[in-house]
Amino acid sequence: MSDHAVETTTLRLTVPEMDCASCAGTVEAAVGGRGGVVAVQPAAATGRVTVEYDSERIGRDGIVAAIESAGYEVADTSGADAGRGFGDIWLSPRALKTWASGLFLFAGLAAVVVPALDIELVTVLGTPHRTGDALFLLGAAVGGEVILRNGVVSARNRQLDIDFLMSVAILGAVTASLGFGEALYFEAATLAFLFNIAELLEAYSMDRARNSLRELMDLSPDEARVRRDGDDVMVPAAEVEVGETVVVKPGEKIPVDGEVLDGESAVDQSPVTGESVPVDKTAGDEVYAGTLVEGGYLEVETTAGAGEHTLARIVDLVEDAGAETTDREQFVDQFAGYYTPAVVGLALLAAVGAPLVVGGWQTWFVRGLTLLVLACPCAFVISTPVSVVSGITSAARNGVLIKGGAYLEAMGDVETVAVDKTGTLTRGELRVTDTVPLNDTTETDLLRRAQALERRSEHPIGNAIVEFANDRDIAQATVDDFEALTGKGVQATVDGRKHYAGKPALFEDLGFDLSHVHAATDGGVATHPKEECTRDDCLDLLAETIPELQREGKTVVLVGTGEALAGVIAVADEVRPGAATMVDRLHDLGVERVVMLTGDNERTARAIGEQVGVDEVRAELLPENKVAAVREFSEHGGVAMVGDGINDAPALATATVGVAMGAAGTDTALETADIALMSDDIAKLGYLRSLSRQANGVIRQNIWASLAVKALLVVLVPFGYVPIWVAVLVGDAGMTVGVTGNAMRLSRITS
Repeated sequence: MSDHAVETTTLRLTVPEMDCASCAGTVEAAVGGRGGVVAVQPAAATGRVTVEYDSERIGRDGIVAAIESAGYEVADTSGADAGRGFGDIWLSPRALKTWASGLFLFAGLAAVVVPALDIELVTVLGTPHRTGDALFLLGAAVGGEVILRNGVVSARNRQLDIDFLMSVAILGAVTASLGFGEALYFEAATLAFLFNIAELLEAYSMDRARNSLRELMDLSPDEARVRRDGDDVMVPAAEVEVGETVVVKPGEKIPVDGEVLDGESAVDQSPVTGESVPVDKTAGDEVYAGTLVEGGYLEVETTAGAGEHTLARIVDLVEDAGAETTDREQFVDQFAGYYTPAVVGLALLAAVGAPLVVGGWQTWFVRGLTLLVLACPCAFVISTPVSVVSGITSAARNGVLIKGGAYLEAMGDVETVAVDKTGTLTRGELRVTDTVPLNDTTETDLLRRAQALERRSEHPIGNAIVEFANDRDIAQATVDDFEALTGKGVQATVDGRKHYAGKPALFEDLGFDLSHVHAATDGGVATHPKEECTRDDCLDLLAETIPELQREGKTVVLVGTGEALAGVIAVADEVRPGAATMVDRLHDLGVERVVMLTGDNERTARAIGEQVGVDEVRAELLPENKVAAVREFSEHGGVAMVGDGINDAPALATATVGVAMGAAGTDTALETADIALMSDDIAKLGYLRSLSRQANGVIRQNIWASLAVKALLVVLVPFGYVPIWVAVLVGDAGMTVGVTGNAMRLSRITS
């Protein structure tokens, strides 16, 4: 069977002890070597392994066994809860062995310091071995057991990683001690103890980095109050089925995605959408798992099963994003592929070649061991992924879903931000802004006629007019013979007389001369002119009033009969609050130009563009025109395209980074965009740009700092300035903790 015909299954596993790049490599080699495994994607920064496999050839148990054979425990096989299985690092089996190793090490030092305790026990190859030697050897054995076990696995998988290198160093020190006495027994014990300390510190720092992701997972409650057979019963949230009714009381978190059936309350949606202000929810409104009911009572019909609600999908996407490899990570991995063999070669040269030239076999052997410790660039390799995970999880907590480290990095470097108008810069919700009654028609009568005409219309403009009239309790008129006039408006018999509502062109077709009609407005409601506005006698309305409304970005609807106009109604899509501020902030954060791309008419688009302060407006664009514009901008640098994730999908896919607005609960936006703003808050774009730039800065700092420290230590080792404990604690543990701590700064950035 050809590869493309294989039906594969995807499995996510939690492997807590996989907390460095070499660990991930060992796990990948162990699992990838099993038959039936199609792909393995380990992510040390999140402690997760994603395996794609042919279920007919290998099962879940076989994959778990492969990981455990590599020396790593699988905490759970569902991958659904990052908070389980990580355990207390400082009381783990490895930690207990480390403390025992340390006791033997310090007891050996005490024996050496107090001659009465350091008695001779045995002579091997002419070298006496004393109490201190025995204690050091015990320390090396207890502490080195887990290192040697992992080293054997690495050797079997042909992995030149830190476990293998440390195993060689410890075994070399013990073997050489048969001829050199206590000095190298001490080095072996020191290596075993300090390297285990370094690994525990690395695990602790990585666990702190994972906490941000764990917090996301803990947002959704474990239990739900479900109404079954007329009673409210508490059940595990994972057992709630689609269609069941969940009851949520004040102060409780909503355990499912669903639609409100009954009740009302303000709901804190910040964990999912990043909105700082609670949103009022009533019957018919959508709610999300993990959000908090502040003061009311809600009955919610479940619309998504366990593991399928919005929060769970966010967590899955964040995890997948943490496993993606960025360009910087690829560079680091390639560099490490040259660095490690080079330093191992230098270690061999120091241990074997240098004594032949300058003598001092024992001194140079220890220096060779020190170089082996420095040969694996753990901190250097982990510096980028841990920063990416920290940045992505920080964004998720602030209502911004970034689907890969590459997009996090790219957003900080884009030079052009292209923004759709409707639903992005504007709310995407039409509302009536002006009413201009004519011919002694009152505003109430104008709205009554317009409401009657548009009541059966499905057009968004008609819906806005009907909603506006309903809000003012306008009495409804009788309507007969309704007909939609495609592209122009509607017509119907209202109170026994034929009326029309639509574009100015519709009334021109009816014989109205609109080139000489005008009307004065006062506070959005017209003071209609004394002159009659009939089909044969109108006053400059097209030349003054209508163009003025259109210059303000409004759509004009005329209402009247075939003989006289009743008035004009203007409808507009309101600009989002903060849109202008967002444009200014993007400029302040280094974006060269912000461009509006829209399919709307030129006049309306320019009116909106002027309000928000964009650098360029391109209007009346079809989807393919937007794609062409994005490609044009791409010739001068990276481009971020911001849209609704549906109508703008081609342009989003073409851009360097595609950003979808209001993605919460929208499958298409979550799937198609590179970055999704979960709420409709346009200001999140500024936060996203700021986070991305800071993340890029942290990644650069981590890469160059870890590389510089490693390089400096390697250079100083041959001169005797770097004892082996400095190599372990500074070169390995110190830098790993340093880069992780630096990356954690990103988790504190808020919008």
